[in-house]
Amino acid sequence: MSYYYDWRPYVPVAQRRAQALQQMDKLRKKGKDIQPVEIEGRTIGRSFWGKGWCDHLDSFSDYANRLPRGRTYVRNGSVCHLEIQPGRIEAIVSGSELYHVEIDIKKLKPVVWQSVKRDCSGQIGSMLELLRGRLSDQVMSIVTDRKGGLFPQLGQIEFKCSCPDWAVMCKHVAAVLYGVGSRLDNRPELLFLLRDVDAEELISAEISLPAVAAGEDGAIADDQLGGIFGIDLDVGEASPTKSTAKTTQASRQMRKSTPRKKQKPAAEKGRKTSAGNRRPEKTPVVKPSEAAATSMEAPTRFRPTGQSVARLRKQLGLSVEQFAKRIGVTAASIYRWEASAGELKLQARPLADLARLQQKAGKRRKS
Repeated sequence: MSYYYDWRPYVPVAQRRAQALQQMDKLRKKGKDIQPVEIEGRTIGRSFWGKGWCDHLDSFSDYANRLPRGRTYVRNGSVCHLEIQPGRIEAIVSGSELYHVEIDIKKLKPVVWQSVKRDCSGQIGSMLELLRGRLSDQVMSIVTDRKGGLFPQLGQIEFKCSCPDWAVMCKHVAAVLYGVGSRLDNRPELLFLLRDVDAEELISAEISLPAVAAGEDGAIADDQLGGIFGIDLDVGEASPTKSTAKTTQASRQMRKSTPRKKQKPAAEKGRKTSAGNRRPEKTPVVKPSEAAATSMEAPTRFRPTGQSVARLRKQLGLSVEQFAKRIGVTAASIYRWEASAGELKLQARPLADLARLQQKAGKRRKS
Protein backbone atom coordinates (compact mmCIF):
# COMPACT_ATOMS: atom_id res chain seq x y z
CA MET A 1 0.00 0.00 0.00
CA SER A 2 2.88 2.37 0.66
CA TYR A 3 3.68 2.24 -3.09
CA TYR A 4 0.40 3.88 -3.96
CA TYR A 5 0.90 6.61 -1.37
CA ASP A 6 3.98 7.76 -3.32
CA TRP A 7 1.87 8.76 -6.33
CA ARG A 8 1.08 12.41 -6.54
CA PRO A 9 -2.58 13.44 -6.43
CA TYR A 10 -4.26 13.97 -9.78
CA VAL A 11 -4.39 17.61 -10.94
CA PRO A 12 -7.10 18.52 -13.48
CA VAL A 13 -5.96 19.84 -16.85
CA ALA A 14 -7.63 23.24 -16.34
CA GLN A 15 -5.84 23.72 -13.02
CA ARG A 16 -2.51 22.68 -14.51
CA ARG A 17 -3.00 25.09 -17.40
CA ALA A 18 -3.79 28.00 -15.06
CA GLN A 19 -0.70 27.29 -12.98
CA ALA A 20 1.44 27.03 -16.13
CA LEU A 21 0.17 30.38 -17.42
CA GLN A 22 1.20 32.04 -14.16
CA GLN A 23 4.68 30.56 -14.41
CA MET A 24 5.00 31.64 -18.03
CA ASP A 25 3.99 35.20 -17.14
CA LYS A 26 6.76 35.28 -14.54
CA LEU A 27 9.30 34.13 -17.14
CA ARG A 28 8.08 36.79 -19.59
CA LYS A 29 8.61 39.48 -16.99
CA LYS A 30 12.18 38.22 -16.60
CA GLY A 31 12.72 38.77 -20.35
CA LYS A 32 12.31 35.24 -21.72
CA ASP A 33 10.64 34.98 -25.12
CA ILE A 34 7.85 32.47 -24.45
CA GLN A 35 6.58 30.69 -27.57
CA PRO A 36 3.64 28.41 -26.69
CA VAL A 37 2.19 25.79 -29.04
CA GLU A 38 -1.49 26.43 -29.73
CA ILE A 39 -3.51 23.97 -31.80
CA GLU A 40 -7.03 24.54 -33.09
CA GLY A 41 -9.03 21.33 -33.22
CA ARG A 42 -7.48 17.88 -33.19
CA THR A 43 -5.34 18.04 -36.33
CA ILE A 44 -1.74 18.76 -35.37
CA GLY A 45 -0.07 19.05 -38.78
CA ARG A 46 -2.07 20.72 -41.55
CA SER A 47 0.53 21.93 -44.05
CA PHE A 48 2.85 19.87 -46.22
CA TRP A 49 5.77 20.27 -43.81
CA GLY A 50 3.76 19.92 -40.58
CA LYS A 51 1.90 16.84 -41.78
CA GLY A 52 5.10 15.34 -43.16
CA TRP A 53 6.85 15.79 -39.80
CA CYS A 54 3.97 14.20 -37.85
CA ASP A 55 3.70 11.29 -40.28
CA HIS A 56 7.44 10.77 -39.85
CA LEU A 57 6.99 10.60 -36.06
CA ASP A 58 4.17 8.09 -36.41
CA SER A 59 6.59 5.75 -38.18
CA PHE A 60 8.68 5.37 -34.98
CA SER A 61 7.21 2.01 -34.02
CA ASP A 62 9.55 1.67 -31.01
CA TYR A 63 7.58 4.38 -29.23
CA ALA A 64 4.08 3.48 -30.41
CA ASN A 65 2.82 3.36 -26.80
CA ARG A 66 4.26 6.82 -25.96
CA LEU A 67 3.36 8.85 -29.04
CA PRO A 68 -0.43 8.90 -28.44
CA ARG A 69 0.07 10.43 -24.97
CA GLY A 70 2.24 13.09 -26.57
CA ARG A 71 -0.48 13.95 -29.08
CA THR A 72 -2.98 14.35 -26.24
CA TYR A 73 -0.64 16.65 -24.33
CA VAL A 74 0.08 18.94 -27.26
CA ARG A 75 -3.62 19.14 -28.19
CA ASN A 76 -4.67 20.31 -24.72
CA GLY A 77 -2.07 23.10 -24.72
CA SER A 78 0.45 21.53 -22.35
CA VAL A 79 3.47 22.64 -24.41
CA CYS A 80 3.89 26.09 -22.86
CA HIS A 81 7.10 27.00 -24.69
CA LEU A 82 8.95 25.61 -27.70
CA GLU A 83 12.06 27.14 -29.25
CA ILE A 84 13.89 25.71 -32.26
CA GLN A 85 17.61 26.33 -32.74
CA PRO A 86 20.20 24.75 -35.05
CA GLY A 87 20.34 21.10 -33.99
CA ARG A 88 18.42 21.70 -30.76
CA ILE A 89 14.86 22.04 -29.39
CA GLU A 90 14.16 23.53 -25.96
CA ALA A 91 10.69 23.38 -24.46
CA ILE A 92 8.64 23.64 -21.26
CA VAL A 93 5.73 21.22 -20.78
CA SER A 94 3.02 21.44 -18.15
CA GLY A 95 2.39 18.23 -16.22
CA SER A 96 2.03 17.72 -12.49
CA GLU A 97 4.51 20.60 -12.55
CA LEU A 98 6.53 22.39 -15.25
CA TYR A 99 9.06 20.08 -16.91
CA HIS A 100 11.98 21.22 -19.05
CA VAL A 101 12.63 19.24 -22.23
CA GLU A 102 15.81 19.29 -24.30
CA ILE A 103 16.02 17.48 -27.64
CA ASP A 104 19.28 17.35 -29.57
CA ILE A 105 19.02 16.49 -33.26
CA LYS A 106 22.14 15.83 -35.27
CA LYS A 107 22.72 18.24 -38.11
CA LEU A 108 22.06 16.98 -41.60
CA LYS A 109 25.15 15.32 -43.01
CA PRO A 110 26.77 17.23 -45.89
CA VAL A 111 26.63 14.10 -48.06
CA VAL A 112 22.87 13.80 -47.55
CA TRP A 113 22.32 17.52 -48.19
CA GLN A 114 24.36 17.39 -51.39
CA SER A 115 22.27 14.43 -52.53
CA VAL A 116 19.00 16.28 -51.81
CA LYS A 117 20.23 19.36 -53.70
CA ARG A 118 21.36 17.27 -56.65
CA ASP A 119 18.07 15.38 -56.90
CA CYS A 120 16.00 18.59 -56.56
CA SER A 121 18.16 20.59 -58.97
CA GLY A 122 16.06 22.67 -61.36
CA GLN A 123 12.72 21.50 -59.93
CA ILE A 124 12.06 24.22 -57.30
CA GLY A 125 11.52 27.67 -58.73
CA SER A 126 11.12 29.96 -55.70
CA MET A 127 11.37 30.12 -51.91
CA LEU A 128 7.62 30.70 -51.69
CA GLU A 129 6.98 27.53 -53.65
CA LEU A 130 9.33 25.58 -51.38
CA LEU A 131 7.95 26.81 -48.03
CA ARG A 132 4.33 26.41 -49.09
CA GLY A 133 5.00 22.85 -50.18
CA ARG A 134 3.91 23.42 -53.77
CA LEU A 135 6.26 20.77 -55.05
CA SER A 136 6.05 17.96 -57.53
CA ASP A 137 5.54 14.41 -56.30
CA GLN A 138 9.15 13.61 -57.11
CA VAL A 139 10.51 16.50 -55.02
CA MET A 140 8.13 15.67 -52.16
CA SER A 141 9.37 12.09 -52.07
CA ILE A 142 12.98 13.35 -51.98
CA VAL A 143 12.68 15.85 -49.11
CA THR A 144 10.43 13.58 -46.99
CA ASP A 145 12.39 10.37 -47.55
CA ARG A 146 12.86 8.64 -44.22
CA LYS A 147 16.54 7.84 -44.71
CA GLY A 148 17.77 10.41 -47.20
CA GLY A 149 15.42 13.36 -46.63
CA LEU A 150 15.28 16.38 -44.30
CA PHE A 151 13.46 14.68 -41.41
CA PRO A 152 15.78 13.19 -38.73
CA GLN A 153 16.03 9.48 -38.15
CA LEU A 154 15.37 8.02 -34.72
CA GLY A 155 19.07 7.35 -34.09
CA GLN A 156 19.84 11.04 -34.72
CA ILE A 157 17.58 12.27 -31.88
CA GLU A 158 18.52 12.45 -28.19
CA PHE A 159 15.93 13.26 -25.49
CA LYS A 160 16.20 14.74 -22.04
CA CYS A 161 13.33 15.64 -19.70
CA SER A 162 13.28 16.76 -16.06
CA CYS A 163 10.24 14.59 -15.23
CA PRO A 164 10.60 11.45 -13.04
CA ASP A 165 9.45 9.12 -15.83
CA TRP A 166 11.99 6.35 -16.42
CA ALA A 167 11.14 5.97 -20.14
CA VAL A 168 13.60 7.21 -22.76
CA MET A 169 10.79 9.00 -24.59
CA CYS A 170 8.31 10.24 -22.03
CA LYS A 171 4.97 11.80 -22.91
CA HIS A 172 6.45 15.28 -22.47
CA VAL A 173 9.15 14.63 -25.08
CA ALA A 174 6.55 13.17 -27.45
CA ALA A 175 4.37 16.26 -26.97
CA VAL A 176 7.29 18.53 -27.87
CA LEU A 177 8.08 16.52 -31.01
CA TYR A 178 4.48 16.84 -32.18
CA GLY A 179 4.61 20.51 -31.22
CA VAL A 180 7.40 20.92 -33.78
CA GLY A 181 5.01 19.65 -36.45
CA SER A 182 2.45 22.27 -35.44
CA ARG A 183 5.12 24.99 -35.49
CA LEU A 184 6.15 23.98 -39.03
CA ASP A 185 2.60 24.72 -40.22
CA ASN A 186 3.23 28.45 -39.80
CA ARG A 187 7.02 28.57 -40.02
CA PRO A 188 8.33 25.78 -42.26
CA GLU A 189 11.72 27.49 -42.56
CA LEU A 190 12.46 26.29 -39.01
CA LEU A 191 13.00 22.76 -40.33
CA PHE A 192 15.99 24.00 -42.35
CA LEU A 193 17.21 25.91 -39.30
CA LEU A 194 16.90 22.77 -37.15
CA ARG A 195 18.93 20.70 -39.63
CA ASP A 196 21.38 23.62 -40.09
CA VAL A 197 21.07 23.90 -43.88
CA ASP A 198 20.30 26.84 -46.17
CA ALA A 199 16.95 26.46 -47.93
CA GLU A 200 17.99 28.90 -50.66
CA GLU A 201 20.45 26.32 -51.97
CA LEU A 202 17.49 24.24 -53.18
CA ILE A 203 16.15 27.05 -55.38
CA SER A 204 16.75 26.72 -59.10
CA ALA A 205 18.97 29.36 -60.68
CA GLU A 206 16.78 29.38 -63.78
CA ILE A 207 14.34 32.20 -62.99
CA SER A 208 12.03 33.63 -65.63
CA LEU A 209 12.35 37.43 -65.62
CA PRO A 210 9.54 39.85 -66.47
CA ALA A 211 9.68 40.97 -70.09
CA VAL A 212 9.14 44.58 -69.03
CA ALA A 213 12.40 44.66 -67.10
CA ALA A 214 14.60 43.85 -70.09
CA GLY A 215 15.56 46.29 -72.79
CA GLU A 216 15.75 45.69 -76.52
CA ASP A 217 19.10 44.00 -76.19
CA GLY A 218 17.97 41.86 -73.22
CA ALA A 219 19.98 43.89 -70.69
CA ILE A 220 18.39 44.74 -67.34
CA ALA A 221 19.21 47.96 -65.54
CA ASP A 222 20.75 47.72 -62.06
CA ASP A 223 17.94 49.72 -60.47
CA GLN A 224 15.39 47.19 -61.78
CA LEU A 225 17.17 44.11 -60.41
CA GLY A 226 16.32 44.99 -56.80
CA GLY A 227 12.60 45.05 -57.57
CA ILE A 228 12.68 41.78 -59.49
CA PHE A 229 14.59 39.73 -56.92
CA GLY A 230 13.48 41.60 -53.79
CA ILE A 231 17.01 42.58 -52.72
CA ASP A 232 18.96 45.77 -52.17
CA LEU A 233 21.75 46.54 -54.61
CA ASP A 234 24.48 49.14 -54.22
CA VAL A 235 24.39 50.65 -57.71
CA GLY A 236 27.61 52.41 -58.60
CA GLU A 237 28.85 53.93 -61.85
CA ALA A 238 28.31 51.39 -64.58
CA SER A 239 29.49 51.31 -68.16
CA PRO A 240 26.89 52.78 -70.53
CA THR A 241 24.68 50.25 -72.29
CA LYS A 242 23.01 50.64 -75.66
CA SER A 243 19.74 51.77 -74.11
CA THR A 244 21.59 54.34 -71.99
CA ALA A 245 23.43 55.65 -75.04
CA LYS A 246 20.17 56.03 -76.98
CA THR A 247 18.59 57.94 -74.10
CA THR A 248 21.59 60.26 -73.84
CA GLN A 249 21.55 60.94 -77.60
CA ALA A 250 17.81 61.72 -77.54
CA SER A 251 18.25 64.18 -74.67
CA ARG A 252 21.04 65.96 -76.56
CA GLN A 253 18.83 66.37 -79.63
CA MET A 254 16.04 67.74 -77.45
CA ARG A 255 18.38 70.33 -75.95
CA LYS A 256 19.49 71.39 -79.42
CA SER A 257 15.92 71.86 -80.67
CA THR A 258 14.88 73.87 -77.59
CA PRO A 259 15.59 77.63 -78.08
CA ARG A 260 17.91 79.07 -75.51
CA LYS A 261 17.35 82.39 -73.78
CA LYS A 262 19.63 85.21 -74.84
CA GLN A 263 22.25 86.00 -72.26
CA LYS A 264 22.64 89.61 -71.22
CA PRO A 265 25.97 91.36 -71.83
CA ALA A 266 28.49 91.24 -69.05
CA ALA A 267 28.43 95.02 -68.66
CA GLU A 268 24.65 95.04 -68.12
CA LYS A 269 25.01 92.31 -65.54
CA GLY A 270 27.52 94.37 -63.68
CA ARG A 271 25.31 97.48 -63.69
CA LYS A 272 22.36 95.52 -62.31
CA THR A 273 24.52 94.09 -59.59
CA SER A 274 25.93 97.47 -58.58
CA ALA A 275 22.51 99.23 -58.74
CA GLY A 276 20.84 96.62 -56.59
CA ASN A 277 23.91 96.49 -54.37
CA ARG A 278 23.74 92.69 -54.50
CA ARG A 279 26.49 90.18 -54.82
CA PRO A 280 25.95 86.75 -56.27
CA GLU A 281 26.18 84.03 -53.68
CA LYS A 282 29.17 81.79 -54.09
CA THR A 283 28.39 78.11 -54.50
CA PRO A 284 30.66 76.02 -52.28
CA VAL A 285 32.93 73.80 -54.33
CA VAL A 286 33.32 70.27 -53.04
CA LYS A 287 36.26 68.29 -54.29
CA PRO A 288 35.47 64.81 -55.67
CA SER A 289 37.73 63.19 -53.09
CA GLU A 290 35.91 64.98 -50.25
CA ALA A 291 32.48 63.98 -51.62
CA ALA A 292 33.52 60.35 -51.93
CA ALA A 293 34.89 60.37 -48.40
CA THR A 294 31.67 61.87 -47.03
CA SER A 295 29.41 59.36 -48.81
CA MET A 296 31.51 56.37 -47.76
CA GLU A 297 32.15 57.51 -44.19
CA ALA A 298 29.00 56.05 -42.59
CA PRO A 299 29.15 52.53 -44.11
CA THR A 300 32.88 52.08 -43.45
CA ARG A 301 32.54 52.95 -39.77
CA PHE A 302 30.18 50.02 -39.09
CA ARG A 303 31.56 46.63 -40.08
CA PRO A 304 29.54 44.00 -38.20
CA THR A 305 30.83 40.56 -37.31
CA GLY A 306 29.02 37.57 -35.92
CA GLN A 307 30.25 38.35 -32.40
CA SER A 308 29.28 42.03 -32.63
CA VAL A 309 25.76 41.14 -33.81
CA ALA A 310 25.29 38.70 -30.92
CA ARG A 311 26.67 41.27 -28.48
CA LEU A 312 24.36 43.99 -29.84
CA ARG A 313 21.31 41.73 -29.56
CA LYS A 314 22.11 40.88 -25.93
CA GLN A 315 22.72 44.56 -25.10
CA LEU A 316 19.25 45.40 -26.38
CA GLY A 317 17.77 42.48 -24.43
CA LEU A 318 16.11 40.98 -27.52
CA SER A 319 15.53 37.36 -28.46
CA VAL A 320 16.55 36.08 -31.87
CA GLU A 321 12.95 36.36 -33.08
CA GLN A 322 12.54 39.94 -31.83
CA PHE A 323 15.93 41.01 -33.18
CA ALA A 324 15.12 39.55 -36.61
CA LYS A 325 11.85 41.52 -36.76
CA ARG A 326 13.69 44.76 -35.98
CA ILE A 327 16.01 44.21 -38.94
CA GLY A 328 13.44 42.71 -41.30
CA VAL A 329 15.14 39.34 -41.79
CA THR A 330 14.39 35.78 -40.68
CA ALA A 331 15.52 34.25 -37.41
CA ALA A 332 17.54 31.75 -39.43
CA SER A 333 19.61 34.64 -40.82
CA ILE A 334 20.37 35.92 -37.31
CA TYR A 335 21.49 32.46 -36.19
CA ARG A 336 23.68 32.18 -39.28
CA TRP A 337 25.20 35.64 -38.77
CA GLU A 338 26.06 35.02 -35.13
CA ALA A 339 27.66 31.68 -35.98
CA SER A 340 29.81 33.23 -38.74
CA ALA A 341 33.44 34.19 -38.24
CA GLY A 342 34.91 37.43 -39.53
CA GLU A 343 33.21 40.41 -41.14
CA LEU A 344 29.65 39.91 -42.42
CA LYS A 345 28.83 40.82 -46.02
CA LEU A 346 25.34 42.25 -45.69
CA GLN A 347 23.02 44.16 -47.99
CA ALA A 348 22.47 47.87 -47.56
CA ARG A 349 19.10 47.68 -45.84
CA PRO A 350 19.93 45.25 -42.98
CA LEU A 351 23.31 46.95 -42.58
CA ALA A 352 21.60 50.32 -42.06
CA ASP A 353 19.16 48.77 -39.57
CA LEU A 354 22.04 47.22 -37.63
CA ALA A 355 23.83 50.57 -37.53
CA ARG A 356 20.65 52.23 -36.25
CA LEU A 357 20.26 49.63 -33.48
CA GLN A 358 23.92 50.06 -32.54
CA GLN A 359 23.39 53.81 -32.14
CA LYS A 360 20.35 53.09 -29.99
CA ALA A 361 22.35 50.74 -27.79
CA GLY A 362 25.11 53.36 -27.47
CA LYS A 363 22.65 56.03 -26.34
CA ARG A 364 21.19 53.59 -23.80
CA ARG A 365 24.64 52.93 -22.33
CA LYS A 366 25.41 56.66 -22.03
CA SER A 367 22.11 57.37 -20.32
